[in-house]
Amino acid sequence: MLKVNHISFGYSKNKTVLENFNFTLKKGEHLCVMGESGCGKSTLLKTIYGLLDLQKGDIFWDDKQILGPSFHLVPGFEKFKYVAQDFDLMPYISVSENIKKFLSRFYPEESEKRTQELLDVIEMKAFANTKVKNLSGGQKQRVAIARALAKEPELLLLDEPFGQIDNFKKNTLRRNLFGYLKEKNIACIVATHDKNDALSFADQLIVIRNHKIIANNNPKEIYNNTKEKYVAALFDDVNEITINNKVCLLYPHQIKITNNAKLKATVLNSYFKGNYWLIEINLNNQTVFLSHNSFLKKNEIVNVSIKKSPKF
Repeated sequence: MLKVNHISFGYSKNKTVLENFNFTLKKGEHLCVMGESGCGKSTLLKTIYGLLDLQKGDIFWDDKQILGPSFHLVPGFEKFKYVAQDFDLMPYISVSENIKKFLSRFYPEESEKRTQELLDVIEMKAFANTKVKNLSGGQKQRVAIARALAKEPELLLLDEPFGQIDNFKKNTLRRNLFGYLKEKNIACIVATHDKNDALSFADQLIVIRNHKIIANNNPKEIYNNTKEKYVAALFDDVNEITINNKVCLLYPHQIKITNNAKLKATVLNSYFKGNYWLIEINLNNQTVFLSHNSFLKKNEIVNVSIKKSPKF
C-alpha cells in the first residue's frame, strides 16, 4: 500500500506547491489526479517517485519509506516507474531496443517475449524496428509507457500519458493499458486533464485546487455529487444557475427541452457535437447550456425542465 502522510512541498520557502496532502492507495488500484495547470499534479508524482525532498510529512510503500535525492545518489524508488512528459527515450535505437533496455540480456528469449507482449499493449508491433527519432510525439509517448512496464513495477506513475496521442488511438490504448495493469495487479497514478481517464478507469479520484486536495473519492461519487463548480467543470460544461432563489450546479444533460415544461427560454446558439447538439439558451437572464438531439434556430422559444434535482 502507498501511504502519503500529510506531505508538503515547495520549490522555495515562499512558494508552496503541495500543502498537507494525505491519502492511501492499495496495490493494484488506479488513482487519477485532476486539476488545472500549475496546481501541483506533476510535482505530486515526482515526490511519490522520490525525485524531490519533502518539507513535511512522509511517504511509504508498505513498510519502506520513500526518500528524495538528499538520501539517494540516484533518486527514484526502485519498485516504481515514472513516465514524465518528456519521455526520456534513446532516439538512435529502435522501439524494441528501448523496451529491452532494462530487461536481462542473460535471458534473450524471455526478453523478446516480454517486448512483444508490450508492443501488443501499445499497438506498435509494426514499428518494432523503427528508430525512436523517426516516431511522432504520440508514438514516443506509447514507447515510454511500454518501457516503464518492462520490469513490471508495483506502481506506475503517468504524467498526462495520452496527451500527444491521436483520439482514434487514445481510446484503444486506454483500454489496453489499464486492462493490462489490472491483470498484472500494478497500481497506477495518472495526472491528467482528461475526464475519460478518471470516469472510466480510476478507482479513486483526487482533485487539486490552489495546491490542496479539495476532493478525494471514487469518480462516480464526485461526478454525481459535487457542490463546487471547479470540480464539476473538470468533467463537462457546467451551469451555475439560480432556480427558486437557490444556486445549483447542472450538467447540460440534466436540462431538457420538453413541451410540457413551465420554464421558458430563448435559444442563443447551437453547437454541433457529433451525436448531439449543445444548445446555449437564455433562461431568466442567465446563460445556460443544455444537450439536445437536434439543431435549434436562434431566438426560438423553448420550454425546459430540470432532469435531476439540483444539489445545493
